[in-house]
Amino acid sequence: MKLLILGGTRFLGVHLVAAAAARQHELTLFHRGSETLAENPQVEIIHGDRNRDLAKLHGRHWDAVIDTCGYLPRHVAASAEALSAAVEQYVFISSISVYANLSVPGIDETAAVVRLTAGQLQEADTIDASGPVSAATYGPLYGGLKALCEETVQDVMPGRVLSIRSGLIAGPHDYTDRFTYWVARVARGGEVLAPAPPQRSVQFIDAGDLADWIVDMVEHRHCGVFNASGSPSTITMKSLLESCRAVSGSDASWTWVSERFLLDEHVAPWTELPFWLPAAAMPHMGGLMAVNCQKAVAAGLRERSLDQTIGAVLRWYREEQQGRTLRAGLAEDREQQLLQAWRNFV
Repeated sequence: MKLLILGGTRFLGVHLVAAAAARQHELTLFHRGSETLAENPQVEIIHGDRNRDLAKLHGRHWDAVIDTCGYLPRHVAASAEALSAAVEQYVFISSISVYANLSVPGIDETAAVVRLTAGQLQEADTIDASGPVSAATYGPLYGGLKALCEETVQDVMPGRVLSIRSGLIAGPHDYTDRFTYWVARVARGGEVLAPAPPQRSVQFIDAGDLADWIVDMVEHRHCGVFNASGSPSTITMKSLLESCRAVSGSDASWTWVSERFLLDEHVAPWTELPFWLPAAAMPHMGGLMAVNCQKAVAAGLRERSLDQTIGAVLRWYREEQQGRTLRAGLAEDREQQLLQAWRNFV
């Protein structure tokens, strides 16, 4: 197959390129050229900004396009309109953040999505997106923007759209460092501050598994909307940390610290402590890591073992990332201060 990828140079995009190339598909990447890519004879590169250079794609044809970097509805509309006659299928990488109510577990694809006001949409258009863009760029507007992008593509190419609402993604090339923090921190060993309770469920999907499944869905011309994350209630915070210790062979031990203490110490959920969503402060996010993905599983989504994901992240971190400051997680001195304060508290 001939596949066009919009973006494809960061995280999931890197895994999509690898998955498609492994199946001998012919790939074209359209991106701004801000990221360095390893040369691959199977990959054609077209440098351009999707917001003004879509004419570079005119006169070409692909079986499908995978849009990994769509955030603003007007930009996605322009891409869909430019490619509607050039591709048979449009794959849009969306997010479970589209859901209006993530306070309860078990949300499936039929749940209501966020609706932005005209004022919020205007606000989004004023945000500087000239550099690398991510969910953090648009903050609380992100989910509503993704929902509008999904609807925009469907309006332009009805019946030819596959929308992937991904959950938290883990794996090499993760620019958020959320999963990487726990792998790297446990590998360093010693006393590790962990957010209680130990049996709290965490949910994520390996980037390689997600990419393989998306390519498979494209090969079989599947369309529709699919939640795509890990199986809920199968991995706990405790089992994640224990697996990190087993894979790295470290001497790490856990000190489970209460939610109230962490909040009183102004520890930032999700950023300073990835995967921590305190019920007292974030009741609206109680279902974020327990989304129903049975539709995707029925369509062939499969998960590798937790140890395999951890091992891949650990190798990538040690070979390419060790020594840099992670974008998520507690700084070493901050963690030690909190551990000492917790000992004094209890």
